[in-house]
Amino acid sequence: MRPVLECVEVKKHFAVGRRSRLHAVDDVSFQIAAGESVGLVGESGCGKSTLVRLITRMLDASAGDILYRGRNIGFIPARSFAGTQFRPKIQMVFQDPSDSLNPRYTAFEAIAEPLRRLGNPDQLEHQVGEVARRVGLPAELLPRFPHQLSGGQKARVGIARAIVLMPDLLVLDEPTAALDVSVQATILKLLAGLKRDLGMSYLFVSHDLNVVRMLCDRVIVMYLGRIVELGPAQQMFDSPAHPYTRALINAIPAVGGRPEAREVLAGEPRSPIDPDPRVCRFFGRCPRQVERCRQEEPVLREVKPGHWAACHFA
Repeated sequence: MRPVLECVEVKKHFAVGRRSRLHAVDDVSFQIAAGESVGLVGESGCGKSTLVRLITRMLDASAGDILYRGRNIGFIPARSFAGTQFRPKIQMVFQDPSDSLNPRYTAFEAIAEPLRRLGNPDQLEHQVGEVARRVGLPAELLPRFPHQLSGGQKARVGIARAIVLMPDLLVLDEPTAALDVSVQATILKLLAGLKRDLGMSYLFVSHDLNVVRMLCDRVIVMYLGRIVELGPAQQMFDSPAHPYTRALINAIPAVGGRPEAREVLAGEPRSPIDPDPRVCRFFGRCPRQVERCRQEEPVLREVKPGHWAACHFA
């Protein structure tokens, strides 16, 4: 069976001045299978958000292919993608539900908008009511405007709007980051249930590794525009192969008991503007770096079945 999504050597470079280029996404390749949930993690500036915008076709790639079920959608200009047959198949849940909802639309109108754009008004009330029920949004809340809803209720509206077209791939960009901790747990449980019931694939972007461990089958770790590790979630948390992944996992807050000594990364990330192709992107912060890391950038290679890492020592 073809993957729902496949990225092949995808790049996005932004011009900086007359000659320089900012390498936001550099030669990124991965797949998402049908019904699979893949986590995308890394610190701010690693390229996660740019990659998401490329996949959802809000931004055009500089190079590479983006395939939906084997069909290349990467060549379709971002400005034209909304009018194609592929738009309903790839939907997104945004980070802040307050910012992503039109304040002039009621909850009903927000959920119904994608259906209206497709010119399919038949059974509109039934479809909106059904998807509201699926996400646990009571019918009496549908006539309300965003300012009349709680954070959790707005998050449910955003999820309902994204799944009303029954997409194959749902891209979730920090969907619980703006919510209280108690509400986060409820929304994550909802997302897990929707994935199970509807068979959708998820690309789950998050800074919270505990959330990723709970919800995702595999994890992609990005650093300065490149994938540095990719593999099964449990295996990566139990035995990370890349020093950067190990540092991210070590930074997860301990709950209860005496906190253990943590390895803190020294130095600052290297500039993503015209990076030297010979030098490892993690050089300067890596606790294991040697002279070889300055002279030869490691390639992503399989260190265990299904587990890949870009490190000379993996």
